[in-house]
Amino acid sequence: MPRFSRLFACISSLLILFQPAASAGAEKRPQVVVISFDGAHDIAQWKRSRALAAETGARFTYFLSCVFLLSPETRERYRAPGHKAGRSNVGFAASKEEVAERLGEIVAARAEGHEIASHGCGHFDGKGWSEVDWSAEFAQFRTILRDAYAINGISPEPAGWRAFAETGITGFRAPYLSVNAALGRALAAEGLAYDASAVSRGPEMPSGKGGLWNFALPLIPEGPKARRIIAMDYNLFVRHSAGIENPDRDGRFEERTYQAFTDAFRRQYDGKRVPLQIGFHFTLMNGGAYWRALERFARETCIRPDVRCISYRELVDDLDATPPATAGG
Repeated sequence: MPRFSRLFACISSLLILFQPAASAGAEKRPQVVVISFDGAHDIAQWKRSRALAAETGARFTYFLSCVFLLSPETRERYRAPGHKAGRSNVGFAASKEEVAERLGEIVAARAEGHEIASHGCGHFDGKGWSEVDWSAEFAQFRTILRDAYAINGISPEPAGWRAFAETGITGFRAPYLSVNAALGRALAAEGLAYDASAVSRGPEMPSGKGGLWNFALPLIPEGPKARRIIAMDYNLFVRHSAGIENPDRDGRFEERTYQAFTDAFRRQYDGKRVPLQIGFHFTLMNGGAYWRALERFARETCIRPDVRCISYRELVDDLDATPPATAGG
C-alpha cells in the first residue's frame, strides 16, 4: 500500500489504538515515552546517553547535524543555502580523529537499537528557505553522511554504511523548530516518514500531513506557577537562568525539571496514555542540571513494565502497523 494511503488508514484507527480503556478493569496499552537528542555532537554525551539506555532499556533518537562529520580540512564540503562554503552556525568537528570517534558512536548506537535521524547540517534557520533550499540541505546531509569515511580518510568503512545513509534516515527535526510550508513539500519529496519539528499545547497524538507523520514536542507545566514550557532542555535553560550559565549548586533547576517531566508523565500514564515526547541537546547547560534530571526520570520511568521508552522510528512503525478500523467494529 502506498505510504500516504497507509497513513490515512492508520490515522482513522488512532481513536481505537489510543483511546482510554473501555472499563475500569480493562488493561491499558503501554505508555510511550520518546526521548531525542538534537545535534548529537559531544562524544562524552554520546557515551553517557548510551550508558543510560543500557541501564534502563530505553532506545533514543539522535537528530544528527552533518557538519559534525566534517573536520577543519573538509568543512568546505558543506555549503548552506544562501551562505558561503564552510559556514555553520554550530561549527564543525575539531579534527579527523573526533570525526572517527563520532562515527564509531553512531555505529554502536545503531547496533544497540537507537535511531539516527536528520537535524540537517549547519543549524541555520530555514523559515525563509524555498523547497529547493530545503532539498539541497537534505541532499548534503545524505551525501556527507554516506561519504563521511571517505571524505575524512577514515577506514575501514563498516559494511552497510552507505545503504544506511541512503535509505536508513526516516525522520527530521528542524533547527530552532523553525518550519515553513516549503519544508513539508521537501520532506515529502525526500521520502521521509516523519517530521518532529512542531510544538503542541500538551502531549498530542501524531497527525498526518502530506504523507508524513508529524510529531510535536509538548508544552508542559513547570515551576512554582506551573507555567507551560516546551519539554526541551534549552527552553528550561532560558527560563531558569535567562540562558546564562549557572552551576545550579542548590539543585533547584534539576529538581524543577525532574518534577515537570514526572508530572507530565503521570498525567498521561494515569490518563489517556498519549505518547510523551522530550527533546534534549548534547550541551550541559547550568552545570548539567537538565541531564541529571533526565537521567533520574529515565531510571524511574523507562524500567516500568508498562512503559516503552522508544525512538520516533519505532513509534512510526507501530502507527504504520495499526490495522485499519473495521466498519461497525
